[in-house]
Amino acid sequence: MKEASGELNMTVVTIVAVAAVGTLFVLLVYPMIQGAVASQSCKAYGDGWHAISRGKQADSEGRNVTKYACCPKDVNTYSAAKCVDNN
Repeated sequence: MKEASGELNMTVVTIVAVAAVGTLFVLLVYPMIQGAVASQSCKAYGDGWHAISRGKQADSEGRNVTKYACCPKDVNTYSAAKCVDNN
């Protein structure tokens, strides 16, 4: 019985560890990856362009996703007159 209890404890610890790593990825790493991909795609407009977040918006399936726009280097906040939609 002690062996079965030990196996159950290790299973629970493993599940909690996997959930913690997944949560950290979704909250910290994935947004950085999104920003890097958006910035890289803005390079198509030239070296003087970078990505700026337009905030969370609903996509075609109703999910809230972060939208980006390509803006010139001198623009630090999204401006529809100066920026080009990236996605």
